[in-house]
Amino acid sequence: MSMTEGFGDDELERLREKRRLELEAVMGREGEATGVVEVTDLNFPAIVRDNECVLVDCWAEWCGPCRTVGPVIDELAVEFAGIVTVAKCDADANPGVLRSYQISAIPTLLFFRNGQMVGRLTGAYPKEIIRKHMVSAFDLLP
Repeated sequence: MSMTEGFGDDELERLREKRRLELEAVMGREGEATGVVEVTDLNFPAIVRDNECVLVDCWAEWCGPCRTVGPVIDELAVEFAGIVTVAKCDADANPGVLRSYQISAIPTLLFFRNGQMVGRLTGAYPKEIIRKHMVSAFDLLP
């Protein structure tokens, strides 16, 4: 069963546009750099390759747990700005990333260091748990 089953194309497009605008608002808030970048099937390899530490949040608009984790990821992006590249990948719009990493549930966080996946976390976890995974995966000082 597809993650988008039960949603019409118009409804999915409306949800995607709404989420895109929300992300743009967060990322462009009066010069505040959150460090969050949008990952797509096309730019994913370059983002992982060109950045030492990358956290990718795989999410979808219709996913309640994803909406819970999203603001936490934004906060961690600010906290780790300049150290970790934080990216968000819309699961519905980028099935190639999900296939490549065999993601069957969201939210899923992927941790990459020097181009290699070094960790994975699936589910809606509190900020402290995600932070601990980041510190461990990227060998950062707590």
